[in-house]
Amino acid sequence: MAKETTKTIAQNKKAYHEYFVIESFETGIELCGTEVKSIRQGRVNLKDAWCTIDNGELFVKGMHISPYEQGNIFNKDPLRVRKLLMHRREIMRLLGQVKQDGYSLIPLSLYFKGSRVKLQLGLCKGKKLYDKRADIAAKTAKRDIERAIKSRNQ
Repeated sequence: MAKETTKTIAQNKKAYHEYFVIESFETGIELCGTEVKSIRQGRVNLKDAWCTIDNGELFVKGMHISPYEQGNIFNKDPLRVRKLLMHRREIMRLLGQVKQDGYSLIPLSLYFKGSRVKLQLGLCKGKKLYDKRADIAAKTAKRDIERAIKSRNQ
C-alpha cells in the first residue's frame, strides 16, 4: 500500500485571523478539467470564500479559480458555485450546528491528496476585535521571547 502524499495548494490565512476554528473536515470538491489544471498551477484564492448548505447539499461560494490559460471554450466562470462532497449525515450535523449555534463554514485550505483535490472545511465561530488583539499580542510576545533566547545562545 502506497502512502498518499498531500501537497497544499492554497491556505486561507485570513480565516485563522477572523475566526476561532472549532472543528475541521476533509471534503471532496466537484471540479471540471480546466479548473484542476489551473489549481495545479496554484492559481486559486480562498480569501473571501464561504460555504452554504442548500437542500441538503454543501456548496462553496466566493472561491476564485483563475481560468486556465491554454483552455478555450471549456473554461468555467472563476467565481462559480462549486459543490462539495461529504456524507449526508455529516452535512446534516453541520447544518444543525450552523443554524442553532451561529457557526460559519469556512474553507481553510485546498490540497492534493494523491491525485484528488480536497478542501479542508472549518466549523468556525467569529472573533471579536479584542480576541484578535489578544492573538496579535501573544504572537508578538512569543516572537520576542524566541529572539531573546536566540541572541542569548549566540
